Amino acid sequence: MTRKVNVIGVGMVPFAKPGESEEYNVMASKAGRAALEDAKVPFGEVQQAFAGYVFGDSTCGQRAVYEIGLTGIPVFNVNNNCSTGSSALMLAAQAVAGGLAECVLAVGFEQMEKGALSAKWTDRTNPLDKHANLMSEVQGFNQAPPAAQMFGGAGREYRWKHGTKRETFAKISAKARQHASKNPYALFKNVLSVEEVMASPEVFDPLTRYQCCPPTCGAAAAVLCSDDFAKKHGISNPVYIAGQAMTTDYPSSFEEKSMIKMVGYDMAKNAAAKVYEQTGIGPQDVQVVELHDCFTANELLTYEALGLCKEGEAEKFIWDGDNTYGGKFVTNPSGGLLSKGHPLGATGLAQCTELVWHLRGTAGERQVAGAKVALQHNLGLGGACVVTMYRRD
Repeated sequence: MTRKVNVIGVGMVPFAKPGESEEYNVMASKAGRAALEDAKVPFGEVQQAFAGYVFGDSTCGQRAVYEIGLTGIPVFNVNNNCSTGSSALMLAAQAVAGGLAECVLAVGFEQMEKGALSAKWTDRTNPLDKHANLMSEVQGFNQAPPAAQMFGGAGREYRWKHGTKRETFAKISAKARQHASKNPYALFKNVLSVEEVMASPEVFDPLTRYQCCPPTCGAAAAVLCSDDFAKKHGISNPVYIAGQAMTTDYPSSFEEKSMIKMVGYDMAKNAAAKVYEQTGIGPQDVQVVELHDCFTANELLTYEALGLCKEGEAEKFIWDGDNTYGGKFVTNPSGGLLSKGHPLGATGLAQCTELVWHLRGTAGERQVAGAKVALQHNLGLGGACVVTMYRRD
C-alpha cells in the first residue's frame, strides 16, 4: 500500500532568454529556496533531493542543491529529455509514497544555448535515431530544426487526415500569448493575433516561428511530503498527487509509420488512461491542464490523447473556445512552453508549480475559478511521457 504524496511547497524563477539568465546553480537554488519557504520547511528537514537537467556535467544537481544547504543527503541527477522535470518529480513522489522518505525536494533547471536543439555527441549512436529514420522514410529530411520537422510532420499528418485549417494551429499560439500576458514568470508576454502568428516566418508547414517554443533558461522546484510530515508541521488541506504514470515508446511509435504516433501520441494516451484508472477520475472532472505544447501541433494532438475531446474533434474544440477561460478546460494558463518558455529540465516542475497555485486559489489574474482537479502532461522524445493528476479537497 502506497502513501499519499502531498505537494506542500512550490517555487520558480522568471524564465529568460539564453545569455540573459543567471547561472544554473543560482536559478536552481532560488527556485528551491522559494519552494522551501512556501512549504515553511527548513532544508534540514529534506531527506532526499532529485535534480533534473538535460544540458550540463554529471553532478550539476549537487552543485545546485549545495547552494541551498550541505546536509549530506542523497542527490539524484535526472535526465529524460524534455520530460526531465516531471521525471524528477515522479522519482521524488515514489520516495515518499514508498516510505523511503518523509520530505523530499525536486528541482529542475536549464541554462540553454541560443538556437534550435541539436545533438551534443556525434561520435556515438543518437538516441533519436529510430525517430529520425522513420521521419526520413515517411517525409524526408530538410534543413529545418529536426524537432520542428517531427512535430510539424505530425501536424501535417493530422491536417491531411482531418482537413484541419492552418489557422487552427495558429489559434493555439494566440491563446498561449493571451494567457502568458498575465504571467510574471513568462518569457513572452506580448499578445499576438492569429494573423500575426500566421505571418511569422514559416519553420516547417504548418508551423510558423510563433508556433515553436523558444530555447529558455530557468528553474522550478517542489517540496513533497507524507501525510504524517504534513500533520507534524501543521499543514492542513495540501494539494496532493492523486495519480501519476510514466510511459515510454510502444511498437506503434515506429511500426505504424505515423508521425503522430512517433511524437508520442500513444505514450500520452496510455499514460493518461493509467492515471484515470488509478484515480477513478475522468477528464471531464478536470478544470485546469498544463500540457506539453512544445509546438502548436503537439498541443492539438494532446487534447485528444488526454481525452479532453474525441479523436478528430480538436479543431472544433479549439474554435469553440473549450481550451481557455469560459470553455470546458483552461489549458496552459501559464502560457505554456510556447510563451512561458521551455527550459527543458525545469518545465515539468514549472507546470507543477502553476497547477498547485490554481488548486490553492493563488494564481492571481490567471486563476481558474473553483479549480479542484488539475492535470499535467510532460513529454520527451526518445521517449518518455509523464501524466500527473493533482487534487485539493
